[in-house]
Amino acid sequence: MDLEDVIGYTLRIGVIISVALIAAGVVLLVVRPPAPHMLQQLSDPHSLINTSLISPAQVLSGSAELNGIDVILLGLIVLIATPVLTLATGMVQFIRERNRIYVIITSIVLFNLFFAIFIIPILIK
Repeated sequence: MDLEDVIGYTLRIGVIISVALIAAGVVLLVVRPPAPHMLQQLSDPHSLINTSLISPAQVLSGSAELNGIDVILLGLIVLIATPVLTLATGMVQFIRERNRIYVIITSIVLFNLFFAIFIIPILIK
């Protein structure tokens, strides 16, 4: 299997899992709605719910408890992680091919992604 196939499958599987989680979260919100005040907060365009304050551990534990909002957030995490995994997969392939220029370029892109995902939110707070 060549690199394009691996990247294509990684993207497809990541998006399918993400869509399935988000759809399941929406179904859970309908079947097990949150408290009325929480539902009103979620539907308000000026909602005070700040997802940057919700930790991945909280999302995982809430998903295990079948909390619809947390399942939706897990789907979004998977969606964000999909291109990162694709880049990491490409980097492994470039290392195996000993293609130094693409390893360097992919490393820079991965660094930028990790910086934007993990460091900038800390600096903004």
